[in-house]
Amino acid sequence: MTSASTDTAWPVSALGPQGTIPRRGAKEVSGVALVVTQQVPTSSSMSVSHGPSGVGTARRRLRAELRESGTPESVIDDAVLILSELLSNSCRHARPLSEGQDVRASWSRANDGSVTISVTDGGGPTRPRPASPSVTARGGRGLTIIGSLTSAWGVREAELPGAVTVWAVLRAPGG
Repeated sequence: MTSASTDTAWPVSALGPQGTIPRRGAKEVSGVALVVTQQVPTSSSMSVSHGPSGVGTARRRLRAELRESGTPESVIDDAVLILSELLSNSCRHARPLSEGQDVRASWSRANDGSVTISVTDGGGPTRPRPASPSVTARGGRGLTIIGSLTSAWGVREAELPGAVTVWAVLRAPGG
């Protein structure tokens, strides 16, 4: 084992434009790989269009961020389904937040692995509530599905006048 100087740096061209990471106090060891960790956001918020294309954009970003944070695939799949339902309900039953025709989707991952997902829109004529559709109905099951996957969900008035946020907390794995 040879001692490394504290003033030099590891080359890391694959990690971005900075090009180097200080290796203060590092030791060089033959045959051992250096693992560089990356901080992944534990929460995210984005504006998406009030329509089907916005749903797809938000789903892809949520999936990518949860994967990067090490979230199990089963939790990711449930989180993506919940976000899809909330955004689809917003598109169908509520107004956009702004003249730009946007709604806000956000999510956060707690230390215990639970994921909170929320969608804020311009509100609608009624507040979201689970329905009891007939067997042949084409819709009306989304909030019931969300209720079965989550430990809690609800509706609250958002900070903007007339805006509404629907949120859901997805249980941590094994929780």
